[in-house]
Amino acid sequence: MAANQGVYNAFLAAGIVFALITDQADVATFFAACVAIAGVVGGLTSSPKIIVIQGVPAILALALLIV
Repeated sequence: MAANQGVYNAFLAAGIVFALITDQADVATFFAACVAIAGVVGGLTSSPKIIVIQGVPAILALALLIV
């Protein structure tokens, strides 16, 4: 579980910083998708609760970025 949290936090931090530096919606979309994938993988490999805690906010952010 700690490995998934580390991956999630790394994706989140790198995505936020990189999206702010480049000011491109495509970059933010990519990293939101990475965080969503990390949440789903964590939910499948560790605890389904992780999908709700990590995956759902990332999926909502991804949906808002696409719209």
